[in-house]
Amino acid sequence: MIPLSFAQARLWFLDRLEGPSATYNAPLAVRLSGELDVAALGAALGDVVVRHESLRTVFGEAEGRPFQRVLEPDVAVAMAGLSVAECGPDGVGDAVREAAARVFDLSSEIPVRAGLLAVGPGEHVLVLVLHHIASDGWSMGPLLRDLGAAYAARLGGGAPGWAPLPVQYADYTLWQRELLGGERDAGSLLGRGLEFWRVALAGLPEQLELPFDRLRPPVSSYRGGDVGFHVPAEVHGGLSRVARECRATLFMVVQAGLAVLLSRLGAGADIPLGTPVAGRGDVALDELVGFFVNTLVLRTDVSGNPSFRELVGRVREADLAAFAHQEVPFERLVDLLNPARSTARHPLFQVMVDVSETPEEPLALPGLTSAAEPAQFDGAKFDLTFDLAAVRETDGAPGGMAGTLEFASDVFDRATAELIATRLVRVLEAVAADPQQRIGDLDIYLPGETKRLLEDWNDTVAEVPPLPLSGLFEAQAERAPDAVALAWPAGELTYGQLNERANRLARYLIGLGAGPERLVALALPRGELAIVALLAVAKTGAGYLPVDIRLPAARIDLMLADAAPVLVVTNAATATQLPGDEHAADGPPRLLLDDPATAAAVAASVLAVAGSAAAGWLILPAQGLSAANGYAPLSLAHAADLRALGGSVLYLTLIALLAFGVTTAVRDSAMGIGLVLGLLFLFPLMSAVIPDHALARHLEQIAPMTAGLGIQATVGVGSLPLTPWQGLGVTAAWAAGALILGAAVLRWRDA
Repeated sequence: MIPLSFAQARLWFLDRLEGPSATYNAPLAVRLSGELDVAALGAALGDVVVRHESLRTVFGEAEGRPFQRVLEPDVAVAMAGLSVAECGPDGVGDAVREAAARVFDLSSEIPVRAGLLAVGPGEHVLVLVLHHIASDGWSMGPLLRDLGAAYAARLGGGAPGWAPLPVQYADYTLWQRELLGGERDAGSLLGRGLEFWRVALAGLPEQLELPFDRLRPPVSSYRGGDVGFHVPAEVHGGLSRVARECRATLFMVVQAGLAVLLSRLGAGADIPLGTPVAGRGDVALDELVGFFVNTLVLRTDVSGNPSFRELVGRVREADLAAFAHQEVPFERLVDLLNPARSTARHPLFQVMVDVSETPEEPLALPGLTSAAEPAQFDGAKFDLTFDLAAVRETDGAPGGMAGTLEFASDVFDRATAELIATRLVRVLEAVAADPQQRIGDLDIYLPGETKRLLEDWNDTVAEVPPLPLSGLFEAQAERAPDAVALAWPAGELTYGQLNERANRLARYLIGLGAGPERLVALALPRGELAIVALLAVAKTGAGYLPVDIRLPAARIDLMLADAAPVLVVTNAATATQLPGDEHAADGPPRLLLDDPATAAAVAASVLAVAGSAAAGWLILPAQGLSAANGYAPLSLAHAADLRALGGSVLYLTLIALLAFGVTTAVRDSAMGIGLVLGLLFLFPLMSAVIPDHALARHLEQIAPMTAGLGIQATVGVGSLPLTPWQGLGVTAAWAAGALILGAAVLRWRDA
């Protein structure tokens, strides 16, 4: 039995895994004008099938291993009969797409199919569809040459008199395995190549993060489309000049430009791209039809903001090393590196690029003129495939490049693909004009986009209701009481339920002294209790002081002593880790939320208002804490309290800034409210290390502005010594906080 080549084995495996599909069909359509001899064309097609064993091969399986079976010539010729169908001029496109989409049964059908569309008198369209397991792009040249020679011979009443091929594809599959040697043999071609690729592709990203229009489905559908684009002749000339100056190829320059674009679109600094190589390392293979092409993974490092010329140098060095090891089959490379496998995406790379500088050879049939006919079908093997064909003028001067971008419909819309193609042309124009530009300075935006991004879409001026966080949350709870607000492994709370629980606890806290211009300390682990308590404190008008029990006991003591909260809200487990005695006269009382007595008291904390004479009182447990219910109304002015608590190292916690100063961003947004809650809960330790006198001066400067904004901030304190690196980290956090505060101040001032 004849084994499959490594490339064939992969396609056979995919055929078995995913079932027969048209994904790897290779269609070719040619419009023939003139007097066509249909019988001669059919006979010529049979001659070509007989000449190339790859076109009369089916693929069997024995004990789980695939093998090639070359059919006898007469059997194959009978299977390769030329079908003829009438077709109106308007139906050619649909007929070609339908033919291209028909699947092959590789176990029983030869991998070539031919049809002839009779469009009108003296007008036909020949449609050839080959499966990729038996052909590649290079194969189209010898296939069309042989078909033209055979047609000419049959037209003259004879058989083609071509010389026999020196080898057949089956010979190549055996020779390939012998040439490569064993992968465990470090001295073999395969062993050396695999070691090179193992090092070259170490740490390769699993997938490129591209500007997708939708999430990737669990299983790729391989549906797609394509858009055309054009690189002008002057840009082609500029890119060729850059290639000469950098001792690179036009392909390398285009690869560098594409890597820049993808990086700027969010793909990162490590850009793996796939590219095909002919895989015909011997001239004896040049005239064969077969699947010889191999795929290389070319890795481009765009880090460090190099100039484009420097980047081309990087690409040249990496590509030359890769091309020197191109004999390693891509399929063996995948097995070696063993990346995370997924039915949703291609392994190792998801973007393919190819640049052709050799014009396609047309089909030449005596007495007929031929012209290529669009033969695309809605398929895509990769997320994006960039195919550029360089055109030369008669004098050899650059004449531009015709480009096609094939895109996967699973993740891209056509409009997005068109925009990506347009941006690529823009990048190539820029680097052709000035290759010394830093890649970070390249303008990938189209005319008008910069203004739209920075001005139009950033115009967020709006009327802002003067509501604190509690008011914003209550408005959302009223709009969508049944929507899920919190979810955790043990359960979930809707906005209505969360609001009711926070109202109950807030009323209970008010009874314990919580209210405006006071602080309540929260020492709770992450969970729904912490969120309920945080909202409850906000509803009382008090500020909250986060207590991280991981801090040294002396620091927690100092925080509580200086802040003087009216009470500490905690639970039983956390309370045991707090310093001091909860019954001490000079310490704040502790409220254990999980204590049964506390839980009962909070549950009974209802709002009683005058009701009917018979009932005497009307119980409204879910009511908010409003002036109508007998509670002092909350005001943003209550939040204008900035305290600097002593100590040589101060930690400014921007809690109320986040709580009350973000109303401009989240006034009607459930997502925004959730974001604020998350910030309040997760970021209370965002702080800066600055000397006492510097903080005091800063607070003095911003106090009038923050009072106008209604910003409440709590300043915690500690004397924990920090290393220089820790100091740098918290200083960076202070810088981020200052930017947030500055943005809020500017908005307040502009208003």
